[in-house]
Amino acid sequence: MALATTIDVVNLTKSFGDVAAVSDLSFTVEPGSVTGFLGPNGAGKTTTLRMLLGLVSPTSGSATFGGVGYRDLPRPLATVGTALEASSFHPGRTARAHLGIYATAAAIDKTRVDRVLTQVGLAQHADRRVGGYSLGMRQRLGLAFALLGDPHVLVLDEPINGLDPEGIRWIRGFLRELAGEGRTVLVSSHLLSEVQQSVDRAIIITRGRLVYDGTLTGLESTARVMVDAPDRATLLAVLRAAGARVEQTDGGLLVKELDATRIGAIAHEAGIPLSLLAAQQEGLESAFMELTGADEAPRTGAHAAPTEGGMRA
Repeated sequence: MALATTIDVVNLTKSFGDVAAVSDLSFTVEPGSVTGFLGPNGAGKTTTLRMLLGLVSPTSGSATFGGVGYRDLPRPLATVGTALEASSFHPGRTARAHLGIYATAAAIDKTRVDRVLTQVGLAQHADRRVGGYSLGMRQRLGLAFALLGDPHVLVLDEPINGLDPEGIRWIRGFLRELAGEGRTVLVSSHLLSEVQQSVDRAIIITRGRLVYDGTLTGLESTARVMVDAPDRATLLAVLRAAGARVEQTDGGLLVKELDATRIGAIAHEAGIPLSLLAAQQEGLESAFMELTGADEAPRTGAHAAPTEGGMRA
């Protein structure tokens, strides 16, 4: 395995006609941990991954591996392992034959084929045609392909989607092992609940824009404070003037982006007596839903994006 490499996305933008699939997106994925790339369907995740892997050209910005674009990597499979679709295997080929073709094309030692099949638990099914594989077995074969070049970066699109509980437990543990080896692991999903036990950090986008980049602990502890006063209108005005996001509810004002201590200080400085000041903690799922507006309809055309070329060996 080569030296650790970061994934760097800088001001990445992609438009398809009038649809802005990705808008000025920037983030970095570090080695040694599992990073979740999250957002509802239509958020722009697939388009971002396709730009990262050289399948779609960005309108502007860049997506690189250690400063090098995928198309400029001298040996792509030895740098980046990808698993984008569990069903993208020829049903008439065996797993060993499928991986052997890619190993030959990429000048990878053929001993890697049996090694990765064993690594993902498919050694006893290596000569079975892929058309007879279950979804879980195809997911494992996708991971075997991703590992074929012994890459130090792994980019996996929805690897847990559709798996049974046993398969989910296995992939979670496997991702942890890969990150523990010092690899850079980026896992996309539209459901936080599927990956929250697997990832150390979350990058969340919606409508093609970054809305969160940090730990799951930080996401769960998102500040929300319920506050009220006899003079609610004046309190609302001073809080908004201080930069808070405030929603009016029947029970008072729901304040985001300011903690209870700061809210109390603002009210005191303005001479506003409070009748209610109560900090709340959001659960991960509710925080995710609020950040992404996941209950709203996705943007038309943002999820299914056309491609420009194929993967290189």
